[in-house]
Amino acid sequence: MLEKDFKQIISNIKEDIIKTQIKTMQEVNSNLIMLYFRLGKIVSENKAYGNNFTKQVSTELKLTFPNMHGFSERNIRSMRLFYEEYAEDEKWQQLVAKLPWGHNLLLIEKIKDKEIRKIYAENTIKNGWSRNVLSVQIETEFHKRIGNSNNNFNLSLPPKDSDLVNNTIKDPYIFDFITLKEEYKEQELENAMIDKIKNLLVELGKGFSFVGNQYKISMEDKDYYIDLLFYHLELRCFVVVELKATSFKPEFIGQLGFYVTAIDETLKKEMDNPTIGLLLCKEKDRLSVEWSLKGTNLPIGVSSYKLNEYIPKDILDKLPTEDEINLYLDIEGDEKDE
Repeated sequence: MLEKDFKQIISNIKEDIIKTQIKTMQEVNSNLIMLYFRLGKIVSENKAYGNNFTKQVSTELKLTFPNMHGFSERNIRSMRLFYEEYAEDEKWQQLVAKLPWGHNLLLIEKIKDKEIRKIYAENTIKNGWSRNVLSVQIETEFHKRIGNSNNNFNLSLPPKDSDLVNNTIKDPYIFDFITLKEEYKEQELENAMIDKIKNLLVELGKGFSFVGNQYKISMEDKDYYIDLLFYHLELRCFVVVELKATSFKPEFIGQLGFYVTAIDETLKKEMDNPTIGLLLCKEKDRLSVEWSLKGTNLPIGVSSYKLNEYIPKDILDKLPTEDEINLYLDIEGDEKDE
């Protein structure tokens, strides 16, 4: 048997095992959530007995199942609230059964509007958000940011694709993992993003696969460099991202359009969808963006971004340099050796 064939067989086996593990974990979680739902129903139907009933249930369950977690008095009260929240809606029951318990409690606590809560529940399942990531998305009002960019997707892409793309792009993006000085350059922003590429991919959303930064496009007499290049596994297309440390300017569209065309001409395969351009600016005037987008038939979206915080220049100037820190560490080490 050829080594290549053997590797493919092993790869298929591993993929099957992983899929089975994931499916098993999902089924275990779903069964646990629905158990909590049924326990919540019992507590709700007997709440006339007061808090003492909840306390007795907790005590009995902990004594009977000492190796199981989740039967504290507080958690059983949460089960009752969980049941009462979704008792009359079977579709909601099916949806929340796909979410871990901690996620469900967070959604009920933080979001009272069920239509908005549904957006977060569905995107948690789609993007695989941890509880901490879900919490951050709620704090940064993800539901207001998704699908909010200025773009021409409905004019430059088929309706089915344009809806999917539009619901992939946010505005603004929140890069709260990046801290820069007040006056920074695009290169500094790009470097910070590359340093925190995992965080960047989480904020961009599920499906973004990093291809490279400063991706070189060679022409006959000149080279051009794309800030960030991704391939989106769900959209099945390349995504060109250009970073601007300034407010939006109409000429940015022309530059990004050139890069989009360059990727279509050099990297795009027959099975790929048209390349998408995403321009990230510090600030933007929506009307200026809309007028600028009317001048191109290439699929381009324009979003703003926010950083966690800036380090004031007067503080930045007082911070020690890397050489000064290393010098201090060397002196400290010499003193200890004496």
